[in-house]
Amino acid sequence: MTKTLITAAALALLAAGAAQADTLAKIKQSGAASMGVRESSGALSYTLGDGKYAGFHVEVCTRVLADVQKQLGLAKLDVKYVPVTSQNRIPLVQNGTVDIECGSTTNNATRQKDVAFAVTTYVEEVRIAVKANSGITSIAQLANKNVATTTGTTSVQHLRRHERGANVNFNEVFGKDHADSFLLLETGRADAFVMDGQILAGNIAKAKNPAEYRIVGEVLSVEPIAIMIRKDDAPFKKAVDDSIIAMMKSGEIGRLYDKWFTQPIPPTNTRVGLPVSEATRAAWANPNDKPLEDYQKK
Repeated sequence: MTKTLITAAALALLAAGAAQADTLAKIKQSGAASMGVRESSGALSYTLGDGKYAGFHVEVCTRVLADVQKQLGLAKLDVKYVPVTSQNRIPLVQNGTVDIECGSTTNNATRQKDVAFAVTTYVEEVRIAVKANSGITSIAQLANKNVATTTGTTSVQHLRRHERGANVNFNEVFGKDHADSFLLLETGRADAFVMDGQILAGNIAKAKNPAEYRIVGEVLSVEPIAIMIRKDDAPFKKAVDDSIIAMMKSGEIGRLYDKWFTQPIPPTNTRVGLPVSEATRAAWANPNDKPLEDYQKK
């Protein structure tokens, strides 16, 4: 497969068109597929610069699209990277700009009204990142502090809902993306950054002085993270699910996880250092597309 960064003109053209209900037919006819990627979603999906993207979900999706290419009998498939944000990822999937979104999106019941999700590939724990010398170790210590989160994400909602955070008053400050939110913490404009643990770990690993930061406090939420696709497109969902489930059964998905979360990764050859969780292993052993709400049921 060849990979190119989607041009602004092509992006506008795709956005102007109506969403295609039959993604496989669209890909077969065009010989191209658009992959939604993130600039700074930890080791799941991030930019290397110069229009290049990497990460666990980027590689999973690359393999999925290779299987789609084989299924469709295409000699060549042009994969176009489309950078997305927390705010625009769902609309860009809906309107056909993005065929498969490979970032760090939580599968929840609200989003399932607008889009579909492949089987869960990663189960996340929402945590708190602080500076190591801050003295902050729990939610209770966030009272009257500035807490950073990324616009369009659900993390601070979990902080407010948590039994230990219900009566803690703090000030929200917003980053436009995860790197911007981490910068708020790095520069002292925020006292804490609340986000998915692997995103926190990934940004800390890339910091100038990683030892200056800690991931602390209670687990705020356990969330299924999955690859997002258009709703009501059963043939494409089956193709994506079949490819991912085959990776789960062969053990390939575990090898990819180790590659991105426990080994040195580009561009600086730092380690995120996040061994696979039991919840993620359970999702691989029993493939499903259950939303967040099912995980919250006791």
